[in-house]
Amino acid sequence: MTRSTPNWHRLKELVLGGLDDHHLPERVRGAIARQEQSSEILVGWVQAALVLFFFVFYVIAPKTSPSDAPFEPVPITLGIYGVFTVIRLWLAHRRRLGRIVLGASVIIDMAMLMSLIWSFHLQYEQPPAFYLKASTLLYVFIWIALRTLRFDPGLVLLAGAAASLFWLALVAYAARYDPGGMPITRDYVHYMTSSSILIGAEVDKIVSIIIVSLILALALVRARRLLINAVSERAAARDLSRFFDPAVAAQIVQSERSMRPGEGALRSAAAMFIDMRGFTSLAQAMEPSSLMQLLGEYQARLVPVIQRCRGTVDKYLGDGILASFGATSPSDTYAADALTCVGELCLAIDDWTRLRHSLGQATPAIGIGVATGDILVGAIGDGSRLEYTVIGEPVNLAAKLEKHTKVERVRALTSASSFALAVQQGYSPSEYDEIRPAREVTGVDQPLDLVVLAAK
Repeated sequence: MTRSTPNWHRLKELVLGGLDDHHLPERVRGAIARQEQSSEILVGWVQAALVLFFFVFYVIAPKTSPSDAPFEPVPITLGIYGVFTVIRLWLAHRRRLGRIVLGASVIIDMAMLMSLIWSFHLQYEQPPAFYLKASTLLYVFIWIALRTLRFDPGLVLLAGAAASLFWLALVAYAARYDPGGMPITRDYVHYMTSSSILIGAEVDKIVSIIIVSLILALALVRARRLLINAVSERAAARDLSRFFDPAVAAQIVQSERSMRPGEGALRSAAAMFIDMRGFTSLAQAMEPSSLMQLLGEYQARLVPVIQRCRGTVDKYLGDGILASFGATSPSDTYAADALTCVGELCLAIDDWTRLRHSLGQATPAIGIGVATGDILVGAIGDGSRLEYTVIGEPVNLAAKLEKHTKVERVRALTSASSFALAVQQGYSPSEYDEIRPAREVTGVDQPLDLVVLAAK
């Protein structure tokens, strides 16, 4: 028993595809439901187009029915079905097509088609067996195929079952009709040249309808699994972009293969470290809700600026933000982008500070450090949990320069070499840029020539 179970699961996966929709998150079920609703609208419009086509074709096609026929049921049937199609399309747009209504509409579809076929012997004044040779039966497969647009195998099977039963009823009705002789024959030639019935031919039609319905339903089961997986991955990717920078999330989602720990790429890039000053003492004096609101406002103001300047937020370190330029997405202007971003960040911080002061709320000062060089970008961690991050001397130096802004009593610092590289890449120096040569930076062995990007 235990040995056959894995085999059964493998067979089920081979035939039916991957995961099913049991225990799906609500957001995934909602996305699939929206897809189904849009599909029903599409089905309605396709049906309306088909009814219009059939009606126009009937009007312009040469008539072979007797001129003195008591009535013409074909346009009447098409008219009734046209009204039903309009009502169904209205319900689809109003999102009122529940499961029961959908099932009923599928049965009505087939009933109307079979009524149209049944009416042929009346219009052409022939025995009922006459309609069994109508090529209009092929439209059954169009109506069954329409149900595949919703990715619902149950409706396809219902359409196939309804078509088979209705056709069986038409065959039984024709077989019982006997104006003067046995309508059933075993002679294929006689069947083709008369109004007789060949039971085998009718069985073939029913078997064909059933097999086509089963094949389409099986294909839809597999397609629905793919749809579920695709919607689930899309929802996961959307959620992932909320936990990662969009550029990082896109790289993870679009990666040719799963990321592995210890894999990365070495790129020339810029690292930026942003931090609030005096945040620890401020946190002790503020209510937790007010503190979280402060952090939320701070990040909401600064992160869009970083992303607008082609930067990537690597991680949040409490009140600190580590960003990179040209690491996740290679760039030829990474240094210029980083220094340009510093100016825009300062403007955003000034606006935020003025707003909070107008509301009587304290706003801590903010320091920024920028450094450039070779940065290793990739995944670290073990097989159970990975973290996409940037590593390298520029990252460490950016953090040290941010701390050194307190010593220099300025807002933003970078090294002279990074500043020169940014100018080379197109950065336009401002009147506030100031060179401070041979400064001792804690944690750095040699004195550094620094450039002040923003004063107090």
